[in-house]
Amino acid sequence: MPALTEQDIQDNVRTALAEDIGSGDITAALIPADAVATARIITREDGVLCGRAWVDEVFRQVDPGVTLDWSAADGEHIGANDTLFTASGPARSLLTAERTALNFLQLLSGTATRCSHYASLVAGTRARLLDTRKTIPGLRKAQKYAVRCGGCHNHRIGLYDAFLIKENHINACGGIAAAVSQARSTAPGKPVEVEVETLGELQQALAAGCDRVMLDNFSLADMRQAVALVADQPTELEASGNITHDTLRAVADTGVDYISIGALTKDCKALDLSMRLLD
Repeated sequence: MPALTEQDIQDNVRTALAEDIGSGDITAALIPADAVATARIITREDGVLCGRAWVDEVFRQVDPGVTLDWSAADGEHIGANDTLFTASGPARSLLTAERTALNFLQLLSGTATRCSHYASLVAGTRARLLDTRKTIPGLRKAQKYAVRCGGCHNHRIGLYDAFLIKENHINACGGIAAAVSQARSTAPGKPVEVEVETLGELQQALAAGCDRVMLDNFSLADMRQAVALVADQPTELEASGNITHDTLRAVADTGVDYISIGALTKDCKALDLSMRLLD
């Protein structure tokens, strides 16, 4: 799976700063150029921290003269009113960087926090929770990093690193067996997953020799049957479709290997953060 790189983070930050600062921060320009300050950044609610590298990069690009002193690391649980970090340097730079830095930190911490909560719901089962491609455009790798910080796992990054053969692909290829065969010849070594809607289609996918089968909107009873069908086979099972906070544990208890949930990245609530200049 392609790794998150420093270049990815730099590009994220460069784009975000360009849309916020534009031709210049005219409000920060009201402050004397030689004024220096220290700011304290706190969280107003409990959560899981994520996004330090993006914050560091924001301040580096705005003003390398700003220094940051962190009190927590990515993946750590944080409590309401905890100080996350302090920033010291030119007052203009602190205020210019503030919103972009907090935008990254609150989004990624919110994602990690939601993932941590969902992961706790399946603790003790074999199921691992997966994200999806339902991410904020331009921030996929960032959000998928946050998913890992929160204790969940990544599905494919995009359309290029693994096959996910769905109903339309199957119809266009002429069937499950034909689609899997074509995938094996097109990109040998790439994981091949097939989405199925019935136990009959599951048996076709197993016969075709795919690596993983996605059980789309299966009932709990059918999921249990599917688990029994693959008990002696290397094929993995992934449950997906209309799985909610309330039904998640029951799905995990069926014995599936994975559960994919778009809400891990699509519906996340930003963590409530605040920055204040110290006297």
